[in-house]
Amino acid sequence: VMQDTEEPWTPDSLFPNNWFSSHLSGELVLYPLFAENRRRERKPHVLDFLRRKMNHTKLIDLTPWEEKGEFLEGTGSMVLDRDKRIAYCCRSPRSSEKVLADFCSRMNFDAVVFDAVDKNGNLIYHTNVMMEVGTQVAVVCLESIRNGEERQKVESRLSATGKVIVEISPNQVEHFAGNMLELKSRNGAPLMIMSATARKSLTMQQEKTISTYNKILSPELTTIETNGGGSARCMIAELFH
Repeated sequence: VMQDTEEPWTPDSLFPNNWFSSHLSGELVLYPLFAENRRRERKPHVLDFLRRKMNHTKLIDLTPWEEKGEFLEGTGSMVLDRDKRIAYCCRSPRSSEKVLADFCSRMNFDAVVFDAVDKNGNLIYHTNVMMEVGTQVAVVCLESIRNGEERQKVESRLSATGKVIVEISPNQVEHFAGNMLELKSRNGAPLMIMSATARKSLTMQQEKTISTYNKILSPELTTIETNGGGSARCMIAELFH
């Protein structure tokens, strides 16, 4: 847990997954952000901690894309299957295919790109709102992918990589059920982190399927969800070292 600084004021800094990602092979990736005030979240003390204490020796800086008006907001824009080297990404003004291609080229990932909308037909701008890919389970709102070919592409790729697919509805997406993240406990046991709001929205069968493979942890995050617009996954930037 990193303590934020009072200056510069960065009210969205509790969602660090948008501006950096770390990787087991030693890379620290910095991402171009849509909102100018969020770019101030790339604070020296955090970068210093990540590079020295976490031993991330190779910096991949994608932030120059901001000058061209192209953005890719980290593991908000992308949902990464790190084992299979796949980056799932829904197109949006905050998720540029050009920057995605740059990331995939440098990090040796394969991109799966699609359009997704919420229950009101509005573009979903962060993929991690409607999708989570874990080691064995993938939670995804396939209904939000209106294009049949793109929907089939996503479903087929998940199945081909051995994922147990848990489909969620657009209404569950609104309750942050897509905003989950798989972590490992200190003893290596798989955990699925989601908010209490997300867990309450799940059906008994959905929860049973997830809990077959992961222990579910579901803290109460209603205040953050209501005021910040993000949930559990947005608050966690995984540290691989």
